[in-house]
Amino acid sequence: MADIVPEAELVEKLTRSRNENRPLRVKLGLDPTAPDIHIGNAVPLWKLRAFQDLGHQAVLILGDYTACVGDPSGQNKTRPQLTHDAVMAHAQTYLEQAGRILDLEKAEIVKNGDWFSKMSFGEVTRLCARMTVARMLERDDFAKRYKAGEPIAVHEFLYPLMQGWDSVEVRADVELGGTDQLFNLMVGRELQRDMGMAAQVAVTNPLLEGLDGVHKMSKSLGNYIGITESPKDIFGKAMSIPDAMMKKYFIMTTDATMEEIESLLAPSAHPREAKVALAKALVKRYHSAEAAEQAAEEFDRIFRERELPDEMPIVRIQPGELENGKIWIVKLLVLGGCAETNGQARRLVAQGGVRVGASAESLEKVDDEKAQIEPTAGLIIKAGKRRFFKLEQ
Repeated sequence: MADIVPEAELVEKLTRSRNENRPLRVKLGLDPTAPDIHIGNAVPLWKLRAFQDLGHQAVLILGDYTACVGDPSGQNKTRPQLTHDAVMAHAQTYLEQAGRILDLEKAEIVKNGDWFSKMSFGEVTRLCARMTVARMLERDDFAKRYKAGEPIAVHEFLYPLMQGWDSVEVRADVELGGTDQLFNLMVGRELQRDMGMAAQVAVTNPLLEGLDGVHKMSKSLGNYIGITESPKDIFGKAMSIPDAMMKKYFIMTTDATMEEIESLLAPSAHPREAKVALAKALVKRYHSAEAAEQAAEEFDRIFRERELPDEMPIVRIQPGELENGKIWIVKLLVLGGCAETNGQARRLVAQGGVRVGASAESLEKVDDEKAQIEPTAGLIIKAGKRRFFKLEQ
């Protein structure tokens, strides 16, 4: 599920590469705007790994300067700007997680701050002179925002130029990215031509919707599967993927063949078996086949047989958290790690996703966000479909 622009040029490049025994330089830029990589972010990383396996040179750019500007692709408003320190902290975990997919020892890894930090103001203005405002407004998202009267900050125009200049600096033959980045990738082609270089080919993949089946996968929306999540969390989240999204997830996030996918999703097949196969494939990809089988068994035990997981996090409530010997259910969920904020915890309660009890059989729904809970030892809290923790004094 990739678009190649222009396809004939990629065929020509691959043929020349083979005849001259010269590997192609295949570029992927990652902006470390968050600390974790999810399976949507991982799609182009797996494509880069495929080029590596074919003997080509993977060039991974950590966008420490582009991340500070913020990619406007697909945005209907200006992104908040991150500090360079925050970006660099994220870059470390990004690189560690990318190593689960790429052979980092064979990859060329650079930061675009290596060249942008050295640019003078005059060099920046000369780079800006290579692009017109009219050309920039050909971008679909900029055009929509301009037509709707939504503000477009001047620094957002810099982003496509910066991403394009990255291609000049690393002399990319091929650049990978999402379909929403095609404009940026084509800017790279234009800038390379301006500099007298052979133009790169753009290879794009569709964006992967999150677990809600509607919005782009995003940690901020809570609709993601992180590649470093536990096997049981990856498995459980995969089991919640909407039926209509199954084929896309199989194609984009696993190495299943089309024949296998069509068989699993055939009208005569049981939908649950397809979801189990997808969940196992994801756990196997990021953990192991053994972990996939264990996660499947635990999922069945919890959700089919209504049992509790073998292991649950233990949470100890400090006396200072109590009021009249009880604790607010919202605060309890945050302390238990089931929600990052009070707002998220309130939504869990309002949606009927919270149960409390001393055993699997006695778990009772708590749907009042003002509820006060007596934190007795051994009390079990279930939040959503997959999260459990137990209290201990």
